[in-house]
Amino acid sequence: MTMIYAGMFYIATLLLVVGLAYKIFDYSRTPAPLKIPTTPAPTTQTGVVYRMAKEVVLFESLFKSNKWIWVFGWLFHFGLLLVLLRHLRYFTEPVWFWVGIIQPFGKYASIMMVVGLLGLLARRYLVDRVRYISTPSDILMLVLLIAIGVTGMLMTFVVHTDIVALKAFFMGLMYLDVQPVPQDPILLIHLALVALLMVIFPISKLLHAPGLFFSPTRNQADNPREHRHVAAWAARLDQKN
Repeated sequence: MTMIYAGMFYIATLLLVVGLAYKIFDYSRTPAPLKIPTTPAPTTQTGVVYRMAKEVVLFESLFKSNKWIWVFGWLFHFGLLLVLLRHLRYFTEPVWFWVGIIQPFGKYASIMMVVGLLGLLARRYLVDRVRYISTPSDILMLVLLIAIGVTGMLMTFVVHTDIVALKAFFMGLMYLDVQPVPQDPILLIHLALVALLMVIFPISKLLHAPGLFFSPTRNQADNPREHRHVAAWAARLDQKN
């Protein structure tokens, strides 16, 4: 079982890193021939950075369009962030001091994460226009994330696992010194679901996170009169002519 899970996480990590790198490279090569920032838009690069920060941290555009979806979306993403930061204790020795500080908050952030996911899943069924455009993959991705959150909560609040042995397993993977994985059924299910998410993440709609930074409607300044916008491929054609 240990060798199966070790191999599974090595493969999943490789696919995640390579897939993310390829998609980000592909995003960077996608041409933006027109100046198309969503107005009202900032007219300076500093304003663009501020706007992007508000979009990443506060989900500003979602807040303006739909408050209920914003509530559930922000609950999920903020809870996920705290949960991920809390999990850094399994990959660091000694544990960074700020990771120790957020442990109590990350423990209950899993509840916040699952509540947000349940709200987003309910939206897929209860809102007619959203249900019409939803695909099976949209539903399955939410179910997968909920299953990961629920199994994690079970280990935190109901059936505890050997976190010392679990940390030894992951530290061993990092240093190519594989250690036995705890044999708790809920933990094994949780880890298998996480590995599955890592594999499909680069090819799923969840990849909207890095894609946001390459969206011309968000990363462009509204200054078409002051500066002529020329895409990289168009500039090369101008040089040839």
